[in-house]
Amino acid sequence: MRALKAVLRRLRRDTRGISLVELAVAMPVMLSLGLYGTEVAYMTVVNMEVSQIAISVADNASRLGQTDNTSVMPTVNETQIDSVMAGALVEGNSFDFNAHGRIILSSLEMNKDTRQQYIHWQRCSGDLGVGSAYGTAGTTLAGMGPAAHLIKAPDSSTAVMFVEVYYNYQPLFGNVFVKNTMFHREATFIVRDNRNLTPNGSPDGITAGSSAPKSHCS
Repeated sequence: MRALKAVLRRLRRDTRGISLVELAVAMPVMLSLGLYGTEVAYMTVVNMEVSQIAISVADNASRLGQTDNTSVMPTVNETQIDSVMAGALVEGNSFDFNAHGRIILSSLEMNKDTRQQYIHWQRCSGDLGVGSAYGTAGTTLAGMGPAAHLIKAPDSSTAVMFVEVYYNYQPLFGNVFVKNTMFHREATFIVRDNRNLTPNGSPDGITAGSSAPKSHCS
């Protein structure tokens, strides 16, 4: 017993390796905080990029036809819309937006006969299986956007390009810190120049392009 007590006294006074013990105790906490901070930072960046995709699609769609210098009022064709969508998908390549996201572009217009707002045409891109929160092409509605700040086409001669973007966030570290997070961003731009909204032979307001259309909503 005397020898055992002596050993215990020596162990109690022995401080060798104390830093290693402290590191072992603190490491799980520090590592968790570091990984969580990295996840939050990445999540913030992706959320910002999703917002930028919405803005760029609405902006680019509102400019379609601006370079048409003919005397005929320009129309929108399928190839132009496909190009806008393709550019947006390239923006999201770094976080695999095409596989986990969805872009919905709607032309919000005013019916010249009823003076009601409606979705004249709608095009989509991305593999995520979600639809517009406001309805499909042909839907009549009060406007689009938050109820307190409804977006409306000002008159029957112009349109508003309204974009909804959805993205099912893919975490860096699986479901450890973030679970089932869906980003949803919206953006809108009024058409910049005069545009023929009802071209002959095109009931949905879009003329054929030089290639098969890729952006129809299914």
